[in-house]
Amino acid sequence: MRYYVISGETSGDNHAARVISELKKRDSTAHFRGMGGDQSEAAGQELLIHQKEMAIMGLVEILSSLKKIARNLKKVKRDIAEWNPDIVLLVDYPGFNFKIAKYVHGLHIPVHYYISPKVWAWKENRINGIKSYVDELYTILPFETEYFAKRNINAKYVGNPSKETVDEYLEVNDLHKGSKQIALLPGSRKQEISTSLPIMLDAMKQFPDYTLLVAQAPGFDDGYYHAFDPNLKLIKNDMYSLLAQSDAALVTSGTATLETALMYVPQVVCYRMNELSYRIGKMIVKLDYISLVNLILDKPCVTELIQGDFNAERVTRELNALLYDDATKTRIKEQYTELHARIGTSHPSVEVAKYIWQSVS
Repeated sequence: MRYYVISGETSGDNHAARVISELKKRDSTAHFRGMGGDQSEAAGQELLIHQKEMAIMGLVEILSSLKKIARNLKKVKRDIAEWNPDIVLLVDYPGFNFKIAKYVHGLHIPVHYYISPKVWAWKENRINGIKSYVDELYTILPFETEYFAKRNINAKYVGNPSKETVDEYLEVNDLHKGSKQIALLPGSRKQEISTSLPIMLDAMKQFPDYTLLVAQAPGFDDGYYHAFDPNLKLIKNDMYSLLAQSDAALVTSGTATLETALMYVPQVVCYRMNELSYRIGKMIVKLDYISLVNLILDKPCVTELIQGDFNAERVTRELNALLYDDATKTRIKEQYTELHARIGTSHPSVEVAKYIWQSVS
C-alpha cells in the first residue's frame, strides 16, 4: 500500500513517525511519502518537503509567507496526484491540511485525519469541511469525542500520543528530582525561541545554584543557541531525559506543556508573540486557557504567563513557588495525577494504524 502522510511541526512529525512504524508492522509492502521531519524520515517516509520549511508562527508572520505556503501547497497537490496513494493521512496542521483534504477528496482518495483540528477553540466553520472531506477523524483530547458527536461527526478518541510516549519512557527510566537543574523549553520555531529564550535566561540569573538544560529544537545548530549564551547546556532530541532530571521547567505553550506535566515536572507556561498577531488571535480564539494541561483539567493547574505577563520578574516569582513552596508542589503533583487519569492509557499510534489498516486491507 502507498501512504501519503503530511505533518507540519515537530510534535506532528513525532506522532506521524510512530503511526508509520506501526503501519509497517502490519503492511510489509508499505511505502510512505509526503511532508514531515527528521523522525518521519527515519521511520521510512520519503520527504517531498521537510517541515522546517513550513515552521511559521503568528498571523502576521503567516501573511508574509503566503507565497511560500502556496508554492508548497501546489507542490504537494501535484505530487499526490502523480503518486496516487491508497490513503492520505493528515496529522494536525489544519491550515495546510484542510486544503489538502478538500483536494484529495476530489481525487476519490480516502482521507484520515489524526489529531483533529481544534474547532472547539476557533474556526468552528471547519466542521463542514470535516463532514465533507474527512473519512476518518481521530481525536486525542478526551472531551473532543462528545463535542463532535453533538455535531453528528463520529470521531474516534484514540488516546493522547504524549501520554503514550511518556508512559513508555517512565516504564524504563526513573525521575531524578532534586538535581538542581531547570529545563528551558523555548519552542521549536525561530520566532518562539528568539522571543522566549532571552526572557527565560534573564529570569534564571536569580537562580545561580541551578544548572540550565535547554531543549534544542530540530533544525537549529548549537551556534544558534550559543549566540544567546555561549555556556548553555543543550539537550538535542531527548526532551524526556531533560525533563526527568529537572526540578522545574519554563515551557513555551504547546504540546510540550502536556508532556512536561505528564513527566510530573512543575512548570510555568510562557508565551509571547507579535502583538498584532496576539490581538487578532484574542478576537478569534475564545478559551479560558492556552495550555493543554489547563484545558484538559478545565482549571488553572499551571500558571500561564502571556504577552506582557511573560517577563523576568513574573517568571522569577512563579519559579520560586515551584521550587520552594511545599503546598504548591503538592497541589501540582495531585493535579498531574488527575491529568493522567483523564487522558487514559490507550496507545494512539497503535489505534490509528489499526483503523487505517482495517480500512485498506
